[in-house]
This record gives sequence, C-alpha cells and structure tokens, in this order.
Amino acid sequence: MTTHPAPTPAGPPASAPARRHTATRRVAAAATVGTALESYDFYAYSYFAAFFAGPFFFSALGPAGALLASFATIGIAFVVRPIGAVLFGHLGDRIGRRSTLLITIALMGVATGLVGLLPTGEGWAAFGAVALVILRIVQGLSLGGEWGGAVLLATEHADARRRPFFASLPQLGSPIGSVAAGGLMLIMFFGLGPEAMAAWGWRIPFLLALPLIAVSLYLRWSIDETPVFKELQASGAREKNPVWAAIRTQPAAFGVAILVALLGIGSYSLMNTYTMGYGVASLGFDEMQLLAAATIGGLLQFITVPGFGWLATRIGSARVVALGAFGTLLIAFPVYLLLSDATFGVLVTLMIVGGILPTASWAALGGTMQELFQGRHAYSALSVAYALAAVLSGFIPYLTGALGTATGGAWWHPGVVLAALSALTLVGAVMAMRMRRLGDEGIDAAQAVTRELVPEPA
Repeated sequence: MTTHPAPTPAGPPASAPARRHTATRRVAAAATVGTALESYDFYAYSYFAAFFAGPFFFSALGPAGALLASFATIGIAFVVRPIGAVLFGHLGDRIGRRSTLLITIALMGVATGLVGLLPTGEGWAAFGAVALVILRIVQGLSLGGEWGGAVLLATEHADARRRPFFASLPQLGSPIGSVAAGGLMLIMFFGLGPEAMAAWGWRIPFLLALPLIAVSLYLRWSIDETPVFKELQASGAREKNPVWAAIRTQPAAFGVAILVALLGIGSYSLMNTYTMGYGVASLGFDEMQLLAAATIGGLLQFITVPGFGWLATRIGSARVVALGAFGTLLIAFPVYLLLSDATFGVLVTLMIVGGILPTASWAALGGTMQELFQGRHAYSALSVAYALAAVLSGFIPYLTGALGTATGGAWWHPGVVLAALSALTLVGAVMAMRMRRLGDEGIDAAQAVTRELVPEPA
C-alpha cells in the first residue's frame, strides 16, 4: 500500500504580521488624508479670499466691502462647523466611523472642486457670490465631522499601547495641507504671473481637490470599520442620541477637552495668521520671508508631530500636552521680544522654536481627547469639543489685533495671547490626567458622581 505523508498543518500564515502592518499603514493614511485635505482647503481658500474672491464676486460692495465680504466667507465655515460636528458625530456613532468619513471627505472634495468651476465676469457676480457662500457652508459642515472621525479611525484600529502615536498622525494633515497650499501658490504666482493667475490660474488649486478626493475615497473605502464600532454594533450598545448622551454623562470632559485643544489650534491661528500680518505691517518683514519661515516650520512638523506621538506612548498623551503648554508659556514673551528686532536667521529660529512646543500639545491632542470620552458616543464628543475649540480659536487673530490697538502696538501684546492659551491648555491637560486616573477608560469623575446620584433608568 502506498503511503503519503500527512499534510503539514497550515497554521498562521507567515505573512500575517506583514498584512496587519500594511492594514495599519493604510488606516493611518486614510485617517491623515482627510485632515490634510481640510488644511489644504483652508489655506488655498484663504489665499483665494485675500486676492481674488472680493473682485470676482463682491465688487458691488466697493473695495473695502469686497475684502470684508471675502474674509467673511472664511468665517462662515467656522460658524457652521459645530452644526456639522453634531450632524456627522451622530452619524459616526450610529452608522459607523468609516461610512461617515466617506461622506465627509466626499462633500469636502466636491465642494472644494466646485469653487474652481464658479463662473466669473459680467453678469455672474451675484450667482457666484451665492454659490460661493453655499459651498463654504457645505465645506464647514463637512469639516465639523472630519477630525473626530479621523482620530477614531486611526486609534480604534490600534492596540491601546500604540493609540497615542496613531492619534498623532491625523495631526500631520495640518502641516501637509499648509505646506502644499502655500508651496503651490508660490510656484503658480512665480510661474504664471499675476495676470494668468487672475484669469484662470486661481482655479487650479481648487480643481486639484477632485483627484485628491478620488485618492481619499479609495483609501477609506478599502479599509474595514473599526473594531470598537463593530463591537458596539454587535452588542446593541449604540446610543440613540449620542451628542446628548455625551453632554449628559460627561459634561466636565467637554470643558476639559476644549481647554486641551486651545493651544494646539489657537497657536496656529496666532502664528500663521496674525503674526504674518503683524510681521509685515509692524515689524517690517517681507511677506516672502515670513512665508518661507512658516514653511520651514511646517516641514519640521513632519518630524516633530510623529515624534511627540511616540513620546505620548511612553509617558501619556495628556503629559505631552502639558509639557508643550508649559514650555510655550515660558517662551511666549521672549519670542515676541526677540521678534521685534530680528534678522531673517533669527526669524526662522524663532518660528521653529516657537512652533515646536505648541506642536507637542497639537500632536498629543487627539490621544488626550480620545481618552476622555467613551466609545459609544466618542465620535460626537470629539467632533463637538474640537469644533467649539476651533470656533473660539477663529477669533484669536481679531482679539490679538484689538489688544494690539489698545496697547498702541506694544511688542508684548501677542505674547499675552500665547501665554493665556498656554495656561488654559496646561490647566486642561492637568485635569485630563486626573480624569484618566479616576476612570478605567478616561471616564471623568463627573460621570461617576452622576451615576451614583442619578441612576440610569431601568
């Protein structure tokens, strides 16, 4: 009788770790690409609003009115952002993180692309103005649901030990988008010239969103729903009204999350918006010098953001936020004192040093906020808290300018704002560390007291 060797048991495939590593990288890319497109859209539209939106769509208001109207279209996206956070936060906690992020990225990309197709010229100004406002509202709604979902997509696919690092990766979207938009605008202005830019070149940055959205949709379509949401779905633990559930059970966590986010978001508004104009108008720097310094600082964030994310896996996200806030508090006034009489080399050094410390708070923001809120309403809580912090931060350039006027342009007035942001975030980070210790999964003490005094209905 002929015998044959028994087949060797297959066992786990040797390539399983490699496949898991590839899947993790794809999830990280899918999470990061949306925040990058968000930042790209913000800066591309900011340049467009500064140079072209007024003359194209609001010329009937006069030069000053047209400029104000064009800047108001920037603010519209911030105003409606909390509405988008409530809407898409609800969907993210009800139908899933992946499905909701497919919707937000599609809306963002299509709306951005359509801006590049708006008609201009005689007879089209009124239509263009209305269409532009509508598209900015769509973008703002979409942005409200993007960041919280991106953080959850990155972290809920990772094991608990590595979540702080993966939570930092969506934060890379900000420097990626700002460097891409700023670099593209510089190349186009130098390559095409002002006349070609006004005639048709301004459309290119917006139309580029269409192929970018195709890549983004592919990345997000090709990944699975997060294990955390699958478990919630399988166990029937999804909240019927996740936004209200988050507010009712974790009110203190919302306040802490907003405080934690202020420096990371607000310093960007202060450094890259107000300080740019202040540096040109009051300190005598050339626009290209400031843009070059900011670009160098943005490129450095490609290293510092994941670096601080790695540090958060060792000492905790809230501690990294606290370290960044404390360090920024120490340098807030010296930076602006030295900036008042700086050469270009000193300017670059100050922009780098002044950017690294707030970047620590920015890089660890997602990890800190993700630890504060429970999975069953995490999408809603993260999105709403971040959107409210972003709205508050949107007023920072205006408030800093008002303080500068009130103090006669004193060199220290931006330092006051930066120091205040640092102090508030430091307080928030310390409170977040305490909440993390008091709960197994970041459930804050207020929720524990609420459960004892007001038991859930049977």
